Amino acid sequence: METTSRAGADGAPSAVTPEGVPATRRTVDGYLKAPFPWYGLDGAFTGPRWLMHVTAAADDTVHHGSTGHGEEPVVRADAGAEKARFAVVVTVGSSPVRHSDDGTGVLDATTVSSAAWLAGSGLLDCTWPPQMDHTLRGEWLNQQTETAFELADDLGREPWSTLSLPVDGVPVDFHYRESEFGWVLAGSAPDGVHIGAYGRGMSAYGLGFSVIGDIASYEN
Repeated sequence: METTSRAGADGAPSAVTPEGVPATRRTVDGYLKAPFPWYGLDGAFTGPRWLMHVTAAADDTVHHGSTGHGEEPVVRADAGAEKARFAVVVTVGSSPVRHSDDGTGVLDATTVSSAAWLAGSGLLDCTWPPQMDHTLRGEWLNQQTETAFELADDLGREPWSTLSLPVDGVPVDFHYRESEFGWVLAGSAPDGVHIGAYGRGMSAYGLGFSVIGDIASYEN
């Protein structure tokens, strides 16, 4: 069984720290430090593209990050926030089991489950049930995030199904699930990098992924 952990033993963000929708635009600098290629939607998508979030360890090694496509979601307690049409692609670098930066612990290897956890928690971060007030949302988010973690740890069972999508033109089987908040999928590119994605208002069935040739094109 694939396992993931939500924080590194050294307290720094691990390769599976939850992704969130940033309040402001990120710059491309952090993306350029990654030792792996970034993935986004392929050329069939012609809408807006934007940078989101990069997570690195204490030694500044980039572990994962996200790129956005479509309308940038905004967390608001009103029905209008649910109408944004977007898809976010999470790229997770391939990494084996390794010691923490301070040598006091061991960090888990990144797996498809890592990508599934990041995508699932990312979808929750941009979701706010309209009937819920600000105080209750924190408790709701904690509960739903724990559920997303448990689901990512068992990709072989329902509610996961299999969805084949192209990655640089090569068909790849992704783990896929839907919920009332949107959809989540996760798989691995032919080069070993793990890809997660989540979205709402855009069908996952027609998507394709490809290596981003110029990450700076997402900066605006």
